[in-house]
Order: sequence, then C-alpha cells, then structure tokens
Amino acid sequence: MNKVRDRKLYFIFGIVVVIIGLASRKVPSHLPLILSKYPGDAMWAIMVFFVVGFLFTTITTKKAAIISLLFSFLIETSQLYHAPWIDTIRHTILGALILGSGFSWYDMCCYVVGVSMGFLFEKYLIKIHPTS
Repeated sequence: MNKVRDRKLYFIFGIVVVIIGLASRKVPSHLPLILSKYPGDAMWAIMVFFVVGFLFTTITTKKAAIISLLFSFLIETSQLYHAPWIDTIRHTILGALILGSGFSWYDMCCYVVGVSMGFLFEKYLIKIHPTS
C-alpha cells in the first residue's frame, strides 16, 4: 500500500537537520577539515530533500531525490554568478546559508551524499513509497 508523506514529520526532520548542520559549523576548529566543512553541505542537501518531501507529499522517493539534487546543483552553480544585488543577499547570514558564497565541486559531491542519505532514510527507514 502506498503512503503519503506526513508534512508534520517532514517539517520536524527538516528542523532537526538544520540544527545538526548548523552545529557542525560551530566547532570547526576542533575537527579535521573534512569533518568540519563538508557535513554541513550534506546536511543542507538532506534538508532540501525533506523540504521537497514536505511540499510534494505524493511523489516517489526517486523523484524527490532527483528534484532535490537538481535544486542543490542549481543553487551551487548560481554561485558562479556575481552581481551586486545577489552578492548583497549572500553577505547576510540567511542568504549565505541558503545561497552559499562560492562554487565548489566538493559541495556538489556533498549534495550527492546528502540527497542519497535522505533517499535511503526515506526508502528504507520510514518506508514511504508515494505514488507519482
């Protein structure tokens, strides 16, 4: 039997992931670079996956992952564009958290890892299999 995603649950998942992601950035000097910078990027992608799940409660897990990955890649590649108006937004805390500041291939890899983790979490742990 197919299920529909519970928006309250996905909202909670998103908040928890944001907290974990922000926490990973709070103690970077105590961790090796790979553990201080990159988990936050993977958490960002998982959060995108949960936002997609929150917005589109009936799409398949695979479609949610594809949308999340494409959105994450779009945001990352948008960092190659620099105009005063968008750089002003990026220099705010919220703008930096959402839009980032500089393009990185490592971030793209982190997005693949993060969305994959969201996919596996949904598919095998909470077993949501919405219809498309």
